[in-house]
Amino acid sequence: SWSIFEDRILYQLVVFLQPPLRHSFKLELYGGTHLPERCSDIRVVLECTCSGIMRNMPCFLHPSNNNQVAQESPLLQNLCTGSYLDVEEVACWVQNLVQTAWEHLPHWQHWQLTVLPSSRSCRLLLTGPSEMQLCALLVLAVEQGSP
Repeated sequence: SWSIFEDRILYQLVVFLQPPLRHSFKLELYGGTHLPERCSDIRVVLECTCSGIMRNMPCFLHPSNNNQVAQESPLLQNLCTGSYLDVEEVACWVQNLVQTAWEHLPHWQHWQLTVLPSSRSCRLLLTGPSEMQLCALLVLAVEQGSP
């Protein structure tokens, strides 16, 4: 959605997170009655790749032989607390990703990107020619029933 607020255009965008290969997201319901409202209620499940079409990929769950331990998941190591997505880590990761991508967009060279402080979303302020300002709020979400 978008709206005009004072002298700025405000965009609100929903960004659906997709689990990387060999992972899935499980939305934890409260007593089976309603969906979670916080990222901390999204469990990251490691998928076995020992059989099927991904059998040649190293498995997070099972060692490849008796002398090795199962491979560690970078997602669990970097963006989770325990087995659950950490909303602050995910928001920080997205903010850094957007800022890095911005530097590679030459057609936006006349616009300045400012990542605004936010621990639970990605808030961006774009200032362009004639001091025109666009504000974008990226709301991070996981689709119910996503793989």
